[in-house]
Amino acid sequence: MSGVSRRTVMAGAAAATLTAGVGASQRREGGGSNAARFSLKFAPHEGSFASRGDRIEQIAYAADQGFTAWEDNEAAGRSIAEQTAMAKALQQRGMTMGVFVASMPKWSQSRPLLGANDGAEREGFLNDIRASIDVAKRLSATRMTVVTGFMDPKVPVDIQTARVIDVMRRAGDIVAPHNIAMVMEPLNTRTNHPGVYMQTVAQGYAVARGANSPGVKILADLYHEQIQSGNLIPTLDTCWDEIGYIQFGDNPGRNEPGTGEINYANIVKWLRNKRYAGVIGMEHGNSIKGRAGEDALVAAYRRIDQA
Repeated sequence: MSGVSRRTVMAGAAAATLTAGVGASQRREGGGSNAARFSLKFAPHEGSFASRGDRIEQIAYAADQGFTAWEDNEAAGRSIAEQTAMAKALQQRGMTMGVFVASMPKWSQSRPLLGANDGAEREGFLNDIRASIDVAKRLSATRMTVVTGFMDPKVPVDIQTARVIDVMRRAGDIVAPHNIAMVMEPLNTRTNHPGVYMQTVAQGYAVARGANSPGVKILADLYHEQIQSGNLIPTLDTCWDEIGYIQFGDNPGRNEPGTGEINYANIVKWLRNKRYAGVIGMEHGNSIKGRAGEDALVAAYRRIDQA
């Protein structure tokens, strides 16, 4: 996930129709469906199908294309009425809610510093986590994204790691009784987020192991991991026990699968072999503007889903 600039880029995204000729036995149950369900829970977001209307209309369109999940980074900042309307729309179409951001970083200020000597920002983070419980329940969400803040140049890295582990353990104690897991997102520093604390899935694994909580897992955004480390499938395999959510996005460009260097067809095969049943966030924009881009988006996911 990212800040406003990233969502702004993605807001120009667009949607997709399917090739015809889908067998009736494959069709999605429920009114208005016109396409086979995807075999995995790929989750678009607001902006993926921008030409189709507002958020609720985009959810309906996504369902009609066979998508069975949705994610919304900004959900915690929306009104209760908006959250309730989105939850109702998802429930009516049998869609699973993916992540929302539980504690939004202050990107322009490079805050919070969860490893700092001053514990005030750690307490603020925990307050955000407490407030997010009601949002998660309203949306029937079992995963919420957290970013572990930025590096503090004044504090040794090992000290920062100990403090991040400690605050994540405390946060896990808050969410775990509600059957919710926070998913920590490592972010790349080479293209998008210089200065962040958590930069790789392996680093997330160390923190999750240290926190030792069912409420603390890793969000493996493969766009970020490809830029920072590569070696995607072996990394997923090594860290699998602590991975609680996955996001796709190709590199370079951060658009739909097939527009960059990542072999998402092979990753889908691997996830299917692992019997992964969770949501896969479509955390990227569309490479082509307008409805042509929407068509290209759906077609890209059809290709990898059939791999």
